Amino acid sequence: MFNTFTGNDACKLLDNGAQLVDVRSSAEFSRGALPNAINLPLQSIMSADKTIDRDKVIILYCVTGARSSTAKNYLEQMGFENVNDLGSFRNYNCE
Repeated sequence: MFNTFTGNDACKLLDNGAQLVDVRSSAEFSRGALPNAINLPLQSIMSADKTIDRDKVIILYCVTGARSSTAKNYLEQMGFENVNDLGSFRNYNCE
């Protein structure tokens, strides 16, 4: 399925208090991440309640979009709402 969620969509949501979640490994995250991102590696997604606020909009990203897409499916199955998949960090264009 084609991802219609854009970088502009992400910027608007972030301006309104959304949380940006990086699902890359902690090693990848430590080498650089988007501003104010939370690191929740895909392999740790089942512990999302310890890291992510269910009451806020969620924006997921990784390198290519594969892990963020998988993470979105897991989170939705776990009952999280308002989960958005930015895909690759390269789609981020907020100033």
